[in-house]
Amino acid sequence: MVYLLITITLGAAIHPQLAAQEVSNQAPASSVSQTVPSAPEANVPQSYPEAIILPSPDDGTTVVIESSGPQAKTGSRYSLDRDVVITYKNRRVEADHIDYDSETGDLNANGHLKVSGGENSEMISASHGSMNLKTQTGRFFDVTGSVGLRAGSRPVYSNGQPFLFEGRIVVKTAPEAYDIYGGSVTSCELPHPDWQLFAGKFSITGTQATARNSVFRVLDVPLVYLPYVTHPVGGDNRQSGFMVPVIGQSSTKGLVLGEQYYMVLGRSADMTAGAEYFSKRGWAQSATFRYRGLGNNFALAHYSGLLDRGFVSGGQLVNQGGQDVVFSGRYDLSDKTRFVADMEYLSSYPYREAFTENFNQAVSSDILSIGYAIHESNGFAWALRSDRYQGLKRTGTPKVSEQQVRIFHTPALDLFSTEHQLGNTWLRWNVDASMTGLKRVQPNFSTSGLTHRFDLHPQLSLPLSGGGWRLRPSIAVRETIYSRSKSNGTALPPRESGEAAERTDVEIEVEGRAPVLERTFSSPLVKWLFGSEVKHTIEPAATYRLVRGVDNFQEILRFDDTDIVSNTNEVRYGVTQRFFLRQKKDQPCEEKTGNAAGSDPWIGAAASGVMGGAPGGAAADAGYTAQPAPCGSRELLSWRLTQKYFLDQNFGHAVVTGRRNIFETTLALSGIAFLTEPRAISPLVSRLRWKTSDKFDVEWDFDVDTGAKKFTSNNVLVNFHEGNVFSGMSYARLNAPGRFNTTGFSSNVSDFTQLRFLLGYGGPTKRGLGVAANSGLDLNRGEVQYGALQVQYNWDCCGFSVEYRKYELGSARNENAYRFNFTLANIGTAGNLRRAERLF
Repeated sequence: MVYLLITITLGAAIHPQLAAQEVSNQAPASSVSQTVPSAPEANVPQSYPEAIILPSPDDGTTVVIESSGPQAKTGSRYSLDRDVVITYKNRRVEADHIDYDSETGDLNANGHLKVSGGENSEMISASHGSMNLKTQTGRFFDVTGSVGLRAGSRPVYSNGQPFLFEGRIVVKTAPEAYDIYGGSVTSCELPHPDWQLFAGKFSITGTQATARNSVFRVLDVPLVYLPYVTHPVGGDNRQSGFMVPVIGQSSTKGLVLGEQYYMVLGRSADMTAGAEYFSKRGWAQSATFRYRGLGNNFALAHYSGLLDRGFVSGGQLVNQGGQDVVFSGRYDLSDKTRFVADMEYLSSYPYREAFTENFNQAVSSDILSIGYAIHESNGFAWALRSDRYQGLKRTGTPKVSEQQVRIFHTPALDLFSTEHQLGNTWLRWNVDASMTGLKRVQPNFSTSGLTHRFDLHPQLSLPLSGGGWRLRPSIAVRETIYSRSKSNGTALPPRESGEAAERTDVEIEVEGRAPVLERTFSSPLVKWLFGSEVKHTIEPAATYRLVRGVDNFQEILRFDDTDIVSNTNEVRYGVTQRFFLRQKKDQPCEEKTGNAAGSDPWIGAAASGVMGGAPGGAAADAGYTAQPAPCGSRELLSWRLTQKYFLDQNFGHAVVTGRRNIFETTLALSGIAFLTEPRAISPLVSRLRWKTSDKFDVEWDFDVDTGAKKFTSNNVLVNFHEGNVFSGMSYARLNAPGRFNTTGFSSNVSDFTQLRFLLGYGGPTKRGLGVAANSGLDLNRGEVQYGALQVQYNWDCCGFSVEYRKYELGSARNENAYRFNFTLANIGTAGNLRRAERLF
């Protein structure tokens, strides 16, 4: 079979080499039609299809015509049969038979008509129809089509708003506009979609689709009548309008009815505002603003509130209403200068505890808001910041307002630097400095006005290494000046004095690390058990630290960790063990004779980030991150043990016996308080990570007090996922000195034990059935703090989920809630089970 290819360039000059093939635009006077042979003669060699170029008064666009059947041409009209394809700009027309006029652009097609292309990847399949290539208009009959769906063996979405339709008649009124008569639209695959919207007429443009008097069907069952409906078309298009209503039921809220309005605020911003009615409590309001700018620039604001009618408890009316406002944003002036904000205002802790849908948020009472501008250059960073800490504590009775502790830094000017070489010597220097205005407000105590603080902390160090040993002695001085002080020592509540306070200390530190001990196990048994050879490394480290000069610890007002610097004379020691697996069996690890860090890629990864010297080591202890495994390997297990021995057990007479004492040196070791009296040995801090594969990992962190012979903290985390099965378990045990406030001990010991589970099968988009459940248990009280069970079923492009959720938070909240949602792919979700609250 030989295809005839006709190329028509509208408004283009004729190429000289094609002059012999030029065909007049007018038919010869003696001939009515010109028949183009459909196959070459037998004695003529096979050649490429002929190309005929016709001048035409248009924009110079080329029209390419392909066909495998007999062709005929009369004037500017072509009659084409069998597998006809016409390509014009980014459009393609296919049919069994096409009559085409190259002058007017009119086209009539019959049999298996297909029209595809355009900016939105439009496709139309029809029995027959007509159109004009120049105006991109036409009329089609018995149509199925789509917008935003590329053809292929499997459908591929070319944008985020794919749109499929069927219709008795489709009228194309513009290049990207259609009117569909007697049909339906959906975002599911045809010909058997999960849901459809039926109407007498749909109007589709390049930005949206609209319909009146439509009927919504799911699995061919009519569900709802919609007098007017719109939906955006195209991946970048959004439109303002009312959202799907929210309906729910809760044992504490009653019947829940809500509605939201979505507003487009240009290309880069939008806003959603709405309200919900709780039949048992009152009206809840919410609003969200979003902005996304260039690069990392963004802004996000959210407001929620409740006008609570209250409830009666013990003969008293309890009101849990309140407001919560959150804002976060970033704006980069350059790659070195930026403005950042992360702020929250919560008017009432009982409001959050009773109405938030997140358990972790419900039990969190500490709020930190911060905004700053920072400029970085040549290893220095200057920052201007303001922050506010808000600690909300319930007093135990719901009718009494909670206690609040508020601490302000406003304004604060900070200077930080990385290490710099001192001239041509081996010495390194760095400096931290700040000037801050401070204020603290809490029950029975409040500072008057702003307390001004100046802090300067330069440091000089000398890194030394040789033969695998590394030594880093350093010396630093710290000068801190306060405009106000505390006058009553250890008495409670504290009393502010107008007299200034000055604190000057000298800090001497020597950090040492021994050569990394290593051994590679490559026996057949090891390779059989682990699938490869195993390398074991042992990394010992020790640090001596001496701080002298802090003789007025009890005269310093407390605002942050700068104010808890104390004298100390201590030794910190620890060891880290790591096990590495080689992933590439064809590249065995070679043994090295030298142990210098960096001489072996195994050692280089193992030796980095083991123990940062205090105070810098605090960050390393608080959040240890395993280094990437070298040499085509991965880390199987790491275990770090750290402890401190205090030569100065009184920390320069700063310890108050019988109270919880927190100093900079204790905080650098662990976030769990342990110091209630003079002592020589700290708890042993253990951090264990075990990751057998990408599907299973275990973390076990504990602090064991060898003196009290107890675990002050004990946390275990386990995660597992295989295919569609996922699970998790966490155990948390705390048995540490209790919080101390201005009225006395809130508890002698902070003692709780919690256990949490998560188990599920499925995924948010997996077809078929999915089930997931989670639960949180208070083992001390033998109570379920929260629990949830979700069941979902997903079809091709829609899904249905139901959930039962329970909260048990003492007198503040005892709620049973039932939720659901029905999701339509690329359309939206109806119901009150939000994405952030799903277990999948």
